[in-house]
Amino acid sequence: MRSCLTPIAILAAILAFALWNGSHMADSTDRWRDQLQQVDALAQAEAWTEALDALAESYEDWSERQTYLHIVAKHDTVDDAEAMYRRAMAFAATRELTEFRAELSDLRDQLRLLTEMERLDIKNVL
Repeated sequence: MRSCLTPIAILAAILAFALWNGSHMADSTDRWRDQLQQVDALAQAEAWTEALDALAESYEDWSERQTYLHIVAKHDTVDDAEAMYRRAMAFAATRELTEFRAELSDLRDQLRLLTEMERLDIKNVL
């Protein structure tokens, strides 16, 4: 019986981390998606300076989590979101509303994908 406790404890710790990670990732991506929604509203109101500032703040928040994201998520997904942030900033700087809104929409969807990939469900386990 004693020999079973160590593997069970390790599996319990892995499960606890997986559950925490899924919750933490969902909280983070929800925050970033809300920030991007606010940026979109500013752009629609033609408040480009404020939209660019808000987007820069969201990007800074995103950048602070890069090490963590590269550890727990697929690099391609994180890198794609990074590129989308940069393209969105370029479109905001040139005030191209249609392209900017399309890029923000893609970025919000990419962030949703990050959450789905870290969610503990049978699809991700298998």
